[in-house]
Amino acid sequence: MTTDQIPSLAPDEFAPETLYLNTASMGLLPGRTRTALSADLAAWSAGRCDPRGYDVPVGAARAAFARLVGGTAERVAIGAQASSLVALVAAALPAGADVLLAEGDFTSLTQPFHGRGDLAVRTVPLERLAESVRPSTALVAVSVVQSADGRVTDLPALRAATAVHGARLLADATQSAGWLPLRADDADFLVCAAYKWLLCPRGAAFLAVAPEAAATLRPITPGWYAGEDPWANCYDSVELALSARRFDVAPAWSAFVGAAASLSLIEELTPERIGAHNLALAERFREGLAELGHTPVPGRSAIVSVPGLGPAAARLARADVVTSDRAGNLRVSFHLHNSSADVDRALDVLASAAVGASAGPAGSER
Repeated sequence: MTTDQIPSLAPDEFAPETLYLNTASMGLLPGRTRTALSADLAAWSAGRCDPRGYDVPVGAARAAFARLVGGTAERVAIGAQASSLVALVAAALPAGADVLLAEGDFTSLTQPFHGRGDLAVRTVPLERLAESVRPSTALVAVSVVQSADGRVTDLPALRAATAVHGARLLADATQSAGWLPLRADDADFLVCAAYKWLLCPRGAAFLAVAPEAAATLRPITPGWYAGEDPWANCYDSVELALSARRFDVAPAWSAFVGAAASLSLIEELTPERIGAHNLALAERFREGLAELGHTPVPGRSAIVSVPGLGPAAARLARADVVTSDRAGNLRVSFHLHNSSADVDRALDVLASAAVGASAGPAGSER
């Protein structure tokens, strides 16, 4: 295993009380985000909040996400979670439409299609997704990075396959935006819940829509915030926005106060730099796992998953190392706040647990 030291990218922004290797479940709040939220709560408690004033952080967060994916703010709709934005796409499909999904993908992406009950939904292994697109396929929906094991989708190959057959592509960037460089043009619809790798409070989500794909959608939950000028007409009929804002769900204000702050950090550091850092830590962990006799799921990803080792998450937790057990896998995720010392500590705990287990009943954990 390499001995080169890899420092945290933002040591002044984070002060976790645990060794936190679980961004794939929930990102840590940066210090600047905590400060922004505290100021917002103080103003709210003091009766000094102006609802119109929240348009500033909402607009800043929308624009920041657009820049991160190489798009424009006019193409980005906001929501509270990924599933409701995916449902917007699912609702636009005609009955009987052929929808192609990857086996084992996260249900926030897949359930809106299964839940309709009148779509022809097919699931195939992730590696066979591109070859399974047919002339009759209306939509392919897939996570850019798989939640359960960190596998990365070959988006260029999938984009090429959908283009050949005239199918739309919906890509879920919840487990990738923030560390994997993405482009809005990689898909017709790019959805992201921002509370993981983008380090935002839960309640902020985004949908980037290609202009020609936007014409296929219809607002299914339009409210006052979807209006062209939300504050000018809050009553009776509202003229919907001409941009992707017509698909907006009224924002959870405090969530977007935090989102604007968190996204500013991601922009400053850039997904390219964050990704290189995360992948270096993940590779160091993979090398250490191999030395311990474990075989993680292959690939280059900020998420490292070890089949069958899920129960080790509980042992790590007792040592204050926070990971997760997903589908029986030990899932460890590295982000900008982590360092090589974190990797080495996690490996030490796993090695100690293995020694204890090999000692027989006297050394076994209960």
